[in-house]
Amino acid sequence: MNDTEAILDRVDANMPISVEKFVQFLAFPSVSSQPDGKKGIVACADWLRSELDDLGFDARIMTTDGHPLVLGTSQAGNGGPKVLFYGHYDVQPAEPLNAWSTPPFRPDIRLEDGLTRIYARGASDSKGQVWSVLQALRAWGQVQGGMPVDVTILLEGEEETGSPSLAAFVEANRNELVCDVAFICDSDMWSPTRPAITTRLKGLLHEKITILAPNSDLHSGHFGNVAVNPLRVLTNILAAIHDGQGKVTIEGFYDDVGPLPLALRKQWEALDLSEALAGVSVTGGPDEGGYGTVELMWGRPGIDFNGIVGGNTGPGERSVLPSSASARLSFRLVGGQRPEHIRALFRTFVEARLPAGCRVEFEGSGGSSAVSVNEASPYMAATARALDAEWPEPTLIKGSGGTVPLVGLLTDRLGVDCIVTGFILADDAIHAPNERYDVERLRKGIRSWVRILSELR
Repeated sequence: MNDTEAILDRVDANMPISVEKFVQFLAFPSVSSQPDGKKGIVACADWLRSELDDLGFDARIMTTDGHPLVLGTSQAGNGGPKVLFYGHYDVQPAEPLNAWSTPPFRPDIRLEDGLTRIYARGASDSKGQVWSVLQALRAWGQVQGGMPVDVTILLEGEEETGSPSLAAFVEANRNELVCDVAFICDSDMWSPTRPAITTRLKGLLHEKITILAPNSDLHSGHFGNVAVNPLRVLTNILAAIHDGQGKVTIEGFYDDVGPLPLALRKQWEALDLSEALAGVSVTGGPDEGGYGTVELMWGRPGIDFNGIVGGNTGPGERSVLPSSASARLSFRLVGGQRPEHIRALFRTFVEARLPAGCRVEFEGSGGSSAVSVNEASPYMAATARALDAEWPEPTLIKGSGGTVPLVGLLTDRLGVDCIVTGFILADDAIHAPNERYDVERLRKGIRSWVRILSELR
């Protein structure tokens, strides 16, 4: 038996305790976007620091202007490549809570469809990804007495809010983050049997707009036909953002969006669409006048409405003209689109549609641009070989509609090759009620990282 097989056997033997501790990890309500999530964030970061200590890492909690990061280092000193692993421990809000079949931060283990699934917020995005890496390192250390290469682990607590503190942290800690390759452990598989490496990621910015009327709440019977209604103003503005086919109408929005290379478009068109959608229906969705589904997901920019609030949202009737109405939007960017430019175009678009007497407030800053990684990197080939050895189908090189801000920071500022991979599936209900992850995928994810580390020695 070679040493890699011995480590893989240790992974399998460790699974009961790996699942037990994974459940502990999931129980932390580490919601980064809500003020009351800070306690859970801090507790989760301290727990992760302790876990890294147990692995023999020099582990520290690093403060930022926002939520803390956890940084761990282990020096093998054997002349091999320096490897950075990145993941995030913060999670999306769990609301609406009444849509969960069990409480989101009380992990529930169920036997379903021949699989053992764990239901909890963050199970797949992205605590399952973080835990897979840590357990691979644990098994390696138990068998070999140390790490195979120099390893740095960076665990962020603000990814779900756009990583506002990350750029400053990377700049201030450049020397500690220098590496030959960075593994971004926050991505998805193509199917339950086919792993993937993501080489194209969309950029992202968030905006909140609030339309304010010149009056306080009014009786709709008295003033409904004469006073301005912020909900009507807001919905008219939102409706004007897209045409009937889903194309964005904001002037200049597509100026920096180039066409896909023909060869890449053909590769995407050849993919099995049913696997790409994983049971999600796109019937009635936009197509921008004829773009393919995969190209829309991975290669075209878009604007989505994530929430609208205003007026009576309670259970009873209340005939009211609200004094304000708000919406939250997310912008997914491609090509050369710059977040600050797109934000300015959007705000100009909104202000031009305000009726007399109303005013608008905007919330939103920062953002990240789209990024493409080096597909010719030898680390890309090594990762694909490792994944091919663990999974029954060959690794797919793919794009993504998601965003990982660190990829752009590392490629642009440090010149590091980034490998974006992970084991999320489209039907894991990420960012939704009843998020889940299955134990077999956790096991094979841990084994995959062991094989990747073996390729890097």
